[in-house]
Amino acid sequence: MKSFRDRLSISLAVVALGWLAPAASAGEWVSLFDGKSMSGWVQGGHPDSSKWTVEDGALSGSGESSMLYSPKGDYRNFKLRAEIKISDGGNSGMYFRCPRPNGSFSEGYEAQVDSTHRDPIRTGSIYGFAHVYKTYVPPDTWFTYEVEVVDKNWRGKTVPHIKVSINGEVLYELIEYTKAFDHGHFAFQHHDPGSKVHIRKVEVMELDQHGK
Repeated sequence: MKSFRDRLSISLAVVALGWLAPAASAGEWVSLFDGKSMSGWVQGGHPDSSKWTVEDGALSGSGESSMLYSPKGDYRNFKLRAEIKISDGGNSGMYFRCPRPNGSFSEGYEAQVDSTHRDPIRTGSIYGFAHVYKTYVPPDTWFTYEVEVVDKNWRGKTVPHIKVSINGEVLYELIEYTKAFDHGHFAFQHHDPGSKVHIRKVEVMELDQHGK
């Protein structure tokens, strides 16, 4: 019997061959979700007890903890945005620069999605790097989440600059000195059985080294 890692690798290859999104050019928004199907996305985590479906034009995650990956990559400098809705008491995350799709919550930067979960680190945080404790978005409410990620010079070192916005308002820009993740894929997290997350209008704009 094949291991889950082997099955996931096969699934990634099948999805990558079966669905080819338009290539993103610098300065152009390109959709990563067609609003109708799971094409272009592959699940990792607990394939038998977690659930990702398309409901009313949105990717919807429920059940046990899991990750939903886009096999398209590798992205380094970009803007990523999506419309997201999280349940009351729910917890999710929008991931970027994921080095490989292995189902781990620790692989890649996570833009936290959390309005009222028992974890007090709220939407707007880059988990483990910059934490926000104010609730900017009520649960069960659609909002637009955007991150801009560009490697730029800062005092003689080239490091990621991560700008976080909610509904078009910039919250902050994180200068990430550790350079934890260099490039990679996009993903969404479903955190636990008490959560339900909905995601739509997932788009990426590739940028050059000057952020343009």
